[in-house]
Amino acid sequence: MAETRLKSLTTPRAAAAAGVAFAVLFGANLILIRWSLPEGAQPGSQWLDAASGKMKIAAILMPFAGISFLWFIGVVRDNLGRLEDRFFSTVFLGSGLLFLAMMFVTSAVGAGLATSNGAIGHSEVGHNEVALFGQMVVLALSKTYALRMAAVFMISLATIWLRTGLMPRWLVYISYLLAAALLIAGDISMWLTLGFPIWVLAVSLLLLARAGVFEGHREQFAV
Repeated sequence: MAETRLKSLTTPRAAAAAGVAFAVLFGANLILIRWSLPEGAQPGSQWLDAASGKMKIAAILMPFAGISFLWFIGVVRDNLGRLEDRFFSTVFLGSGLLFLAMMFVTSAVGAGLATSNGAIGHSEVGHNEVALFGQMVVLALSKTYALRMAAVFMISLATIWLRTGLMPRWLVYISYLLAAALLIAGDISMWLTLGFPIWVLAVSLLLLARAGVFEGHREQFAV
C-alpha cells in the first residue's frame, strides 16, 4: 500500500494583496469618519444630521477592512518563518489585534449613533448628551488609543525586520519615524491616522515585489 505524502500548507503569493485591500478599505473608512467629524466642529448632536449616511457606510466597510488586516498579519508572520522572535511577535500580534478591535468599536459606535439619530427625535431628553458622548468616544478611540496601538504595531514589526534583515533598512527607518510621529502628534490632526494605511500599502507592495525572496527563505529553513 502506497504511503500518502502529506503536503504542508503554504501562504499563497496573492495573499499579500490583502494589505492593499486593507489600505484602500480602511483609508476610505477613515476619510468617511473624518468628514463626519470635521476638526473644530462644535460638539453636539448636529453633526449626526449631515453625517449619518457617511458613518453607516464606514461601518459597512470596516468588517471587510478588518478581515483584510488579519490576512495581512498572517502574511507577515508567515514571511518571518523560523526567524520569528516570540517577544516582538507577541507585541506585534497583540498591538495589531487591539488596534483592529478599537477601530471596530469606533465604527460600531458611529453606526449606532447614526441609526439612533433617525429613530429618536432631537426633542427626546438626553439626545444631545448621548450624541456628544458618542462623538467624544469616536474621536478618542480613533485619534488616541487605536492610533497608538498602530504605532506600537509598526515599531515592533520594524524591530523584527531590523534584526532579521528581511526588509530594506530604509523601510525600517521610515517605519520608526512614522510610528514616532503617530505616538507624539496623533492628537494634533485627525488626518494623521491615514499614515498607517499608507504604510501598510507600502509594505504590502514590497511584500508582493519580494515574494520570491521570502519563498526562497522559507525553503532554505525547511531543508
